Amino acid sequence: MRIRVVALYCLFLASFTAPATAAPLEVEPFDSVNQSPLLRIFGLPGPGNFLLLAPGQTEVSLNNVLSNNFSVQDNPREEITLDGETTVTTLKVRHGLSRRFEVGVKIPYVTHSGGFLDGFIDGYHRTFGFREGGRNQAPHNRLLYHYRRDGVDRVLVSNAGSGIGDLALTAAWQLYQVRGPEKEGLTLNMSLKPPTGDSDELRGSGSTDLALWLTGGAEGKFEFGTWTSYGSLGMLLMTEGRVLPEQQRNWAAFGTLGIGWRPLNWLAFKIQADAHTPFYSPSDLKEVSAYSVQLIPGGTLYLSDNTCLDIGVGEDLVVNTAPDVSFYLTLRSRF
Repeated sequence: MRIRVVALYCLFLASFTAPATAAPLEVEPFDSVNQSPLLRIFGLPGPGNFLLLAPGQTEVSLNNVLSNNFSVQDNPREEITLDGETTVTTLKVRHGLSRRFEVGVKIPYVTHSGGFLDGFIDGYHRTFGFREGGRNQAPHNRLLYHYRRDGVDRVLVSNAGSGIGDLALTAAWQLYQVRGPEKEGLTLNMSLKPPTGDSDELRGSGSTDLALWLTGGAEGKFEFGTWTSYGSLGMLLMTEGRVLPEQQRNWAAFGTLGIGWRPLNWLAFKIQADAHTPFYSPSDLKEVSAYSVQLIPGGTLYLSDNTCLDIGVGEDLVVNTAPDVSFYLTLRSRF
């Protein structure tokens, strides 16, 4: 239901905007992170932007991510069930303070529920012959995020609920830039996440996290449209949280690589890979302690010179380290 409300909101806004004739907005990375219920609670940031806002300019975005999780695994010491849907709606505001510096804030609203996508995904798997992985034997639309180790329940969320997650304060410095027909940029980014969400309900980690990362990119115009390439690389530092504190690592590395093609002023296609190192150890379960890579293909619709809509679908390239599927919908507007 929540994703339908956001979609209607986007259509409503689009009805008051004329199609772009010369969209000045560059192709930006998807604002995406791993949405696994055990991992998204930490301060893992999105890739950021390689060109910052102009002085006095503000960008407001509404990011909605609907993720369907299903994984059931066990070994002699551990067992895990991640079965459910998580919707995260994030209000993000960033503002250019000077030619090379901007600040921002992210406020997420997190909902865990049994959802409604299980039947659709089961049918999709059967139609195309994909492996079920036990989906066809599990109850449809169940919520059960459960991790048990050495006979003790370490994580258990089985009742639907929602609330504010861990907010984040952000800042970015433009280290290098070229603007014009050819665009290039390199930024240094920082994000500070205090523990504002309920860790017992997996809406927060209970830790204070600091992320530092570089984002670079270039945009060039060619005969068949505009091409953009971008990437990021950084480190996340975490204090001890309240979710699996005895297994939590205090740092993780992360990065992104992506490419975009805008054949028309009002339309761009892009594909992006996000990766990070493990957040927990020791564990023999990939859901808990493994390197993760997600792939997000999709695109951008430029609704006006200052407003655009990102649409993407995330898949776990390293199986069981991220949700089976995540649907990204981000509406951005500058003024």
